[in-house]
Amino acid sequence: MSISIGVLFTVGVYLILSRSLLRIILGTSLLTHGVHLLLLTMSRLKTGAPPLLGEQAQAYVDPLPQALILTSIVISFGVTSFFFVLAYKAYQRLGTDDMEQLRGREDE
Repeated sequence: MSISIGVLFTVGVYLILSRSLLRIILGTSLLTHGVHLLLLTMSRLKTGAPPLLGEQAQAYVDPLPQALILTSIVISFGVTSFFFVLAYKAYQRLGTDDMEQLRGREDE
């Protein structure tokens, strides 16, 4: 699990450091997926019964990390879709998705 988290973080940071706006958005999406897996791993990947009041079980699964991850998935989906629309409108207006050209000035 730690190797997959490391791979997601590495690929996400690599994509964020590129010049294409689309790659930057996909890099932030991969980085948030890595954070989701990191939160799940930090909560120790427990097995047991669901935390219901009527059942008598020896071990219960903690629902807090799952609730945090679910909330984060919904928020990251909204932010990613907003970034895609913003990038599309910027591409329509300026005709490029290169971050150096979007800056609007030449290298100093």
